[in-house]
Amino acid sequence: MQVIRTVLWIALTAILVAFIAMNWTKVPVNFWPLDDGNYVHFEWPVGVVALLFFLLGMLPVWLYLRAVRWRLTRRIASLENSIRASSMPSMTSQPGDTPLAADPLDTSTPTPSPEA
Repeated sequence: MQVIRTVLWIALTAILVAFIAMNWTKVPVNFWPLDDGNYVHFEWPVGVVALLFFLLGMLPVWLYLRAVRWRLTRRIASLENSIRASSMPSMTSQPGDTPLAADPLDTSTPTPSPEA
């Protein structure tokens, strides 16, 4: 799966580089209107303008997906903590209660209880 992802990224990069190389003609981009009726404009290559606006268009979607992922991660952690808290045995024991289970890592031999 990692190989397929790497091949797809390489192909996408090659297509993007080819697009920018074929569209290297500089065009004026009107950036901000001025009071006298003119614009502040920059002379940028078409490929760079296209890449820039593609990335600007992708930014809100990326931020939204990051927020959803963050919210779901917090929700999963909250649910895991609530399950962990509800499944833990109570620390207080009543007289006459038997221990739940012996520690599996405890290799010491049990001491015999005196019978009276």
